[in-house]
Amino acid sequence: MAPPNDPVIPISLIKSKSLNPYFDLSEDGKFTVKGVTLLSEIPNNVSFTDFSSICKYSDSDAPFPILQRVQSTSHRGGFFGFQVEEPAHRVMNSLGRFHDRNFLSIFRFKTWWSTQCVGKCGSDLQMETQWVLFDVPEIRSYVLIVPLIEGSFRAALNPGDDGHVMICAESGSSNVKESIFKAIAYVHVCDNPYNIMKEAFSALRVYLNTFSLLEEKGTPTIMDRFGWCTWDAFYLSVEPKGIFHGVDEFSKGGLPIRFLIIDDGWQSINCDDDNPYEDRKGLVLGGEQMTARLHRFNEGEKFRNYKGGSLLGPNSPPYNPMKPKLIISKAIEIEHAEKDRARVAQSGVTPDLSTLDEKIKVLKQELDGLLEGEKGSENDQNSEVKECGMKAFTKDLKSKFKGLDDIWVWHALCGAWGGVRPKTTHFNVSVIPCKLSPGLAGTMDDLAVDKIVEGGIGLVHPDQAAEFYDFMHSYLSSVGITGVKVDVIHTLEYVSEQFGGRVELAKKYYNGLSKSLRKNFKGTNLLSSMEQCNDFLFLGTKQISMGRVGDDFWFQDPNGDPNGVFWLQGVHMIHCSYNSLWMGQVFHPDWDMFQSDHVCAKFHAGSRAICGGPIYVSDSLGGHDFDLLKKLVYPDGTIPKCQHFALPTRDVLFENPLFDQKTILKIWNFNKYGAVLGAFNCQGAGWDRQERRIKGYKECYKTMEGLVHVNDIEWDQTLQGIEMGCAEEYAVYINQKDSLLLVTPKSDPIQVKLNPSSFELFTFVPIKKLGRFVRFASIGLTNMFNSGGTIRELEFEDLSAKMKVKGVGSFLAYSNEAPKKCIVNGEEVQFEWSNKKNKLVFDLPWIEENGGVSQVIVQF
Repeated sequence: MAPPNDPVIPISLIKSKSLNPYFDLSEDGKFTVKGVTLLSEIPNNVSFTDFSSICKYSDSDAPFPILQRVQSTSHRGGFFGFQVEEPAHRVMNSLGRFHDRNFLSIFRFKTWWSTQCVGKCGSDLQMETQWVLFDVPEIRSYVLIVPLIEGSFRAALNPGDDGHVMICAESGSSNVKESIFKAIAYVHVCDNPYNIMKEAFSALRVYLNTFSLLEEKGTPTIMDRFGWCTWDAFYLSVEPKGIFHGVDEFSKGGLPIRFLIIDDGWQSINCDDDNPYEDRKGLVLGGEQMTARLHRFNEGEKFRNYKGGSLLGPNSPPYNPMKPKLIISKAIEIEHAEKDRARVAQSGVTPDLSTLDEKIKVLKQELDGLLEGEKGSENDQNSEVKECGMKAFTKDLKSKFKGLDDIWVWHALCGAWGGVRPKTTHFNVSVIPCKLSPGLAGTMDDLAVDKIVEGGIGLVHPDQAAEFYDFMHSYLSSVGITGVKVDVIHTLEYVSEQFGGRVELAKKYYNGLSKSLRKNFKGTNLLSSMEQCNDFLFLGTKQISMGRVGDDFWFQDPNGDPNGVFWLQGVHMIHCSYNSLWMGQVFHPDWDMFQSDHVCAKFHAGSRAICGGPIYVSDSLGGHDFDLLKKLVYPDGTIPKCQHFALPTRDVLFENPLFDQKTILKIWNFNKYGAVLGAFNCQGAGWDRQERRIKGYKECYKTMEGLVHVNDIEWDQTLQGIEMGCAEEYAVYINQKDSLLLVTPKSDPIQVKLNPSSFELFTFVPIKKLGRFVRFASIGLTNMFNSGGTIRELEFEDLSAKMKVKGVGSFLAYSNEAPKKCIVNGEEVQFEWSNKKNKLVFDLPWIEENGGVSQVIVQF
């Protein structure tokens, strides 16, 4: 997949110009861009230096095309620095103030998750802001400020009083201090809000030389395939039989799983008060495992006990598909009962807790019965077993399900949530108490953070980080695991005090992880998660080429708002689309899983169809909407994936599509022969800076109206797009409405009206003139959400259009004339043509031996 920062777009190498026409920091504390004041009241201890005065191109290992591109735009960038009198490990300084200037920013609302924020002055910024983009219409340009890594310090922006922008530089260790920063924040100016991200992150890649751009890295093997993640189906109770039956359900439903992610729950973990060499029993719900640590690096007992072939024969043991739901339901009962007990105990009255204690005891016994109910039933089927454990299980899965190309497993960056248990492995491990930085005090309260702080982290010494990952990953690779989902990444900053600070500790761990990825998982097969902070982007992505761009898919509000089942889904889409602006420069954006039987499943499916990343679900057993999934996935388990990654349209960049009661989210992407735009009504929730959490706003959860135009597509972002953007006319297929329009760049916008948690997809295809009278455009299969993605090849000859189209269903084309004949796979087929609507329609079959690809010819 070529990213929007397509390196083959020709950019001539020009001599770096003087910064004078662009930036000026005057003695009276004003910072101007092309003569327009951006910041004022800048303290006299702040400096600004042009890019080429600081960046040493010869020190960078960037490929020549990137070096060339950066040099050609270097006159558009520079660095803020500052100095203070006394060295310190955490320094806060103003970069000046601004008012009445529209901005878009990304900030960390949890340790590991970031989202967008818009406002008009410096005080509107949020804590832990990762970057801020200013709209400067006076010069028809945009200015980006990105806090950086400098030496052993990492920076973020924070709100100040009276419109001031504060920059915070911190090392994460009281032993690592500094007073002078020469390049602690990068500034870039450009007339295009998408180019500014490409140019700025290209410049930072060359300057920092600690990460790689997406265009430099390979593509994970799961990118264009359909998958299943076990998390919401099982939580921590995941086990082989349940997984096997789950994969079988998809196969029988006509949608084979091409990749499987075995999420949290498969490892050998226990808590500090457990027998050091036995797994903790009875774990079900997320949260219960967050103080647990790895005590060995192979699979937990549930998977170790698996015997090869036990699920393959005709007499394989029975399995109740309701078992996982029963287990989860019982665990929730216990959780509620324990909360009730805690409330009674804290009520101030001397309570009699015996009744509640007995209830909890009975519930736990019932849970134990469910967990142990079918234990051993698979062990008795084959007395001549040759292989056991994870290796036997992955072998059996791939033997039974031929299309299952990849099996990945989850692990935390430090091994497990609580790291590794000391003295249970050959590694040098210490439990390090966790200390949160003051900047995180302004973010959202989080159970995961609380639990990790409670237990500390069993940290493998950073000098052994590379060996740690290779030891773990080489074993996984040897037993049939082809990739890993690495989670809980932003915990290193909690434990950096004695290891030279957060930057130095991160370098050792991330470098070790990258080395292991290259050796054990093809250099690409890693999904980074809980990683949305600038020090990971700048230090951890030399090799990693895929990462989550949103918070978890939450099927309901964990804080108890019954409407959260709806509004959380729109919040998820805002996270993903706006984070892709910066993260997409560095890795393939992943929009996370969802559940196909969720009340907002169709809403999620519409966004995943055009996001440009893999599509995977976390369906419970028996909880599938195959009719919906077949709008996303081909019968062979591949997907009609967009060519790039989805980004917000220009007109919503500085708006608030979550709770301003006026804006719908619009995101654009490209297919090979056209573009697609998705309009989503995400209104109904958002960040509350006083309560420091995302909450629902009922008054915003309502029907919205908006406008869609062909010019919303950023056609100039790729070479193919540039050519398509020059068309005089476009056919537009409106997916949910099932209508076809003809528009031009000068046409009035298309009006769209969206109910809460609903969407519309618009496929734009340039009109091709055939001969003197025929105008034609291939839309694709209309039974798929991403219709245009089904067209694999397209060429025109005289009065004919020749195509390769993948999929089964109803093919649609715009045609102002009736064709003489339509030929599919060498045979003439019947078609329907409407003179009034200029619709040409005929059916395509799925021919397995052709990989589902039909050869189509339309002759006039």
